[in-house]
Amino acid sequence: MSTYVVGDIQGCYKPLKKLLKKINFLKSKDQLWCVGDLINRGPNSLDTLRFLQDMDQSVRIVLGNHDLHFLAIHEGCAPPRTKDTLSELLKAKDCDLLSDWLRKKSLAHYGTVETKNGMENFLMVHAGVAPMWSLQKTLSLAAEVELSLQSETYKIFLKNMYGDRPIRWHDKLQGYERLRTITNYLTRIRFCDEAGSLRLDVKEGLNAAPEGCKPWYEFENISKVATILFGHWAALDGETGKPKVHALDTGYVWGREMTLMCLEDYQRYSITN
Repeated sequence: MSTYVVGDIQGCYKPLKKLLKKINFLKSKDQLWCVGDLINRGPNSLDTLRFLQDMDQSVRIVLGNHDLHFLAIHEGCAPPRTKDTLSELLKAKDCDLLSDWLRKKSLAHYGTVETKNGMENFLMVHAGVAPMWSLQKTLSLAAEVELSLQSETYKIFLKNMYGDRPIRWHDKLQGYERLRTITNYLTRIRFCDEAGSLRLDVKEGLNAAPEGCKPWYEFENISKVATILFGHWAALDGETGKPKVHALDTGYVWGREMTLMCLEDYQRYSITN
């Protein structure tokens, strides 16, 4: 059995299939971890979700900002955006089933894999974590959002998850401000300052770092106790310079590559656009 983690798919179903064929992936024995943003911006969101749902026992998924955005549109909690490519999915007869399946997925996945260096702990999130969060705190806070998404009042959360404020985590945050802030760290973070204040307006590469800010992974974080796997930030081109922080989004939907990494030996595989 091998465990692979793949970067943002974003509805690029055919390249995903080619990449899995390239590594001889077998859903009967292998596992595929997905860092989120399964859908949107690419051409085949519907086929992507159907494919992943069909192999549900072999996949581990964390939700990305595009996945949450789809859920909000589907439930009438937010309008579609100009660049969305979700029309076919939203019109599909099985859209309700796919939406319910997706809504029950995690925002953070923790697992242990036997690698070439021995047993290793991995944390998978879509975008990143706050500098001040421990591993247990990250999983606990992610679970708060997951419980809200799976509750009878999930539509209220979806209506209230949009927005850039509060910009900083505080343990005393309550209600939907608390849930929104957790969601922004896990699914949208790129740059922050030492106190964890988010700069969600800056989406470019490292040269665009605002004054006083760095990439979130440059601050002390939980990579001491768990290797972090994330996507979201295609401008990094898969490079962090940190041996225990792995960026997997290499921008296939923007004309570059789709990347997959084997956790057992850290070998990367990719296909070009």
